[in-house]
Amino acid sequence: TGRLMGVRADITPQVARIDAHLLAANAVNRLCYAGSVLHTQSDGFHRSREPIQVGAELYGEAGAEADLEILTLMLQGLDACGVKTLQLDIGHVGVYRALAQEAHLSGTVEHQLFGALQAKDSSAVTVLTAGLPVALRDAFAALPQLYGDRSVLAEARARLPQLAAIAAALDTLEVLDHDLVGVEAAYDLAELRGYGYHSGVVFAAYTGGRSHAIAQGGRYDEVGRVFGRARPATGFSLDLRELVIASSDKQ
Repeated sequence: TGRLMGVRADITPQVARIDAHLLAANAVNRLCYAGSVLHTQSDGFHRSREPIQVGAELYGEAGAEADLEILTLMLQGLDACGVKTLQLDIGHVGVYRALAQEAHLSGTVEHQLFGALQAKDSSAVTVLTAGLPVALRDAFAALPQLYGDRSVLAEARARLPQLAAIAAALDTLEVLDHDLVGVEAAYDLAELRGYGYHSGVVFAAYTGGRSHAIAQGGRYDEVGRVFGRARPATGFSLDLRELVIASSDKQ
């Protein structure tokens, strides 16, 4: 018919619009949702291009306690659905962002370095940072190695520059580590999933030897800017179909 049709790839923008225009201006708002979304390509083999996205989001609270609340809610939800054994990966995009700003990287180099870090390609990281001061070269080179248990957080403080943004990011991760009891967590400071979207903590839960996350989320404080309110925001989402499969595998 030649008429335009809009489809959604993510429900979060709709939730951000509700927070911006329909709810109390300065309140802490807790919202949840469920609905179908449409992706151009599936996220993996045998995965649907039309996930049933379920999630929860918290607006108006910038502290680590809000990240902890959302992360705990995600874990409790998975546990209630019978997914008991999890590997939790946690990162913070603020670490890389602080280093990139300190190094005054061009957009092209920052994009290339982002790809190298995502691939854990240490050789490419070395080449791309060759012209930087030694302290920054060493810091970028350290990021792919800063992966593991809570000892990574202390190691990061020793190996990375003493920048306020990095210290704040590590403080947040330490709060999460202190209060996440009985969870197998790995910290990955080169985890930059959603780098252009997320603004702080990022996390993903894996189970059953699957290569893709069963649930994921993080902080995205700028998500409401397009609606006139860039409020603190954090949340998680999962694909209900994938959750049903994972829950069935545990039976």
